[in-house]
Amino acid sequence: MSKSAVTSTIDLSAEGRLVGDLRVKWSDNTNPLGYHPVPIISLKRGAGPVILMIGGTHGDEFEGPSALMRLVDDLSLEDITGQVIIIPGLNAPAVRLSSRVSPLDNVNLNRAFPGNPAGSISEQIAYYVETELFPMADAAVDLHSGGKASVFAACTLATRTKDADLYARNLELAKQFGLPLVWVLGGFNDSRSLNSAAERAGVPMIATELGGGGGVDPEITNKTEAGLHAIMSFTGVLAGKTTPVEKPRLVEIKSADHSLHADTEGVFDRMASAGQIVKAGQVAGRLHCVSEPKRASQTVLFPHDGYVLAHTNRGYVSRGEMLMLVVQEVG
Repeated sequence: MSKSAVTSTIDLSAEGRLVGDLRVKWSDNTNPLGYHPVPIISLKRGAGPVILMIGGTHGDEFEGPSALMRLVDDLSLEDITGQVIIIPGLNAPAVRLSSRVSPLDNVNLNRAFPGNPAGSISEQIAYYVETELFPMADAAVDLHSGGKASVFAACTLATRTKDADLYARNLELAKQFGLPLVWVLGGFNDSRSLNSAAERAGVPMIATELGGGGGVDPEITNKTEAGLHAIMSFTGVLAGKTTPVEKPRLVEIKSADHSLHADTEGVFDRMASAGQIVKAGQVAGRLHCVSEPKRASQTVLFPHDGYVLAHTNRGYVSRGEMLMLVVQEVG
């Protein structure tokens, strides 16, 4: 018997096109006696693979929810063999406010797994996904972007799991998604993430980083929609042949010291961008101490060769903030 207090208004084992809510009980001033809804859509026809597709784990990342809602609008039940479960805004309270964390408990949902059935609203959502949805799934996709704070080179993420076969399936899903860049999550992966929840459940999964900036980039969203169709074709949920894809570039965080973080606050005058190959000693930008104009500006240099996976999207940065996420190519 499930320990989760989260309930679904639709029967996820039922055939057909069903739209409803996950009801998350969380009593606060905004909703003292009701529930907080997390919309969920199920398209199920016959026996076949089950794919779980999630967007809005962070509430300021909108390319993923946009692509998922396109699927909801465009997919016909007759096209499907098996089931697609779509949650376009998993962190629904955060999506409504364009916030990275939930405004109801100030928790980063992608750092809340495996969750807690009696915990805060984010912990309850995480627990439901890990204990109720992942056991149903044959594959999963979690769509992220850089949000308001950062911009990524568009990529898929594949976790290097202890199970070599599961890792191979993660990589194949990432390849089939069709983006030219795959970020391998190795030793720096966070065990509190949705990726780690999939590993614990033994479910092949990819995540994405789809640019960023806090809006919807049409080019990236188009590629995301195409990638979701490709995953459905590859897994057999959609009929039709898969399109051959080129071998992607694989990158990984090899050392936290390769990336750049602000060691003081100020305006970051950026001189490099996500997607660039950089060399040790190359100028990444300058930090201007605009609140203390007598202090000389700092020139920020890349300490190592590498590939810029992401850069900050903020003009004014605080001490400790990520300026450039730098990764290395892997075989």
